[in-house]
Amino acid sequence: MASKDHIKHLNIIVSGKVQGVYFRLTTKAVADQLGVKGFAQNTPGGTVYIEAEGDPFALESFLEWCHEGPEAAVVEKVDHVAGEVKNYRNFEVIRKSRG
Repeated sequence: MASKDHIKHLNIIVSGKVQGVYFRLTTKAVADQLGVKGFAQNTPGGTVYIEAEGDPFALESFLEWCHEGPEAAVVEKVDHVAGEVKNYRNFEVIRKSRG
């Protein structure tokens, strides 16, 4: 159970041409492959907001992928800040903005 101590949480905002290009769906596939938990959702401002949790190595790989995105995406900027671990059970794509 000691591995739980190594789990980190990141709040990530990806800017650019990142909506309508399967960004969230591809992000989920990558997250599942890396064992990253959390969610991805589009924002009204045209960015993709992601909360991601995993070990530092997995999150580093995940962040690298966020800078690339799927083939049709044009990522201009990726901002991220560390946050509080929320112990997500899986990675999900959120269809609508939350509240």
